[in-house]
Amino acid sequence: MKTQGEIEAAICQGVGRFEQEYMGRGPKGIHTHLIGDLLVVRLQGVLTAAEQQLVKTLPTEKGQGLLKQVRTQLVETARPALETMVSDITGVKVVSLHHDISTQTGEEVVIFTLSESPVCREAKKG
Repeated sequence: MKTQGEIEAAICQGVGRFEQEYMGRGPKGIHTHLIGDLLVVRLQGVLTAAEQQLVKTLPTEKGQGLLKQVRTQLVETARPALETMVSDITGVKVVSLHHDISTQTGEEVVIFTLSESPVCREAKKG
């Protein structure tokens, strides 16, 4: 049985690997927070140079919309692998996945709703 911190660290590693393999580069920063049956993953600095250029050069709504559409499609395509990874780490079934990305800050958020709160052991004090 893992501690909450071990679960959060393993999710960070798994999502970081996903970003590297599917998007071609990893995030500059990644943090995971397990809150009951919610798993919140916050990635910072995820936009590639090409994506940043796309947002700058196209009209605002068009560039932002296109980037969000492509990123959402990539996450949806990889959804089974992401859900399996989270289930394997937490020992709990994933009920849903929500995703959004900011074209302004390059921050991405992925939220997993779990069927129940994962059972965690207490972290050792000291």
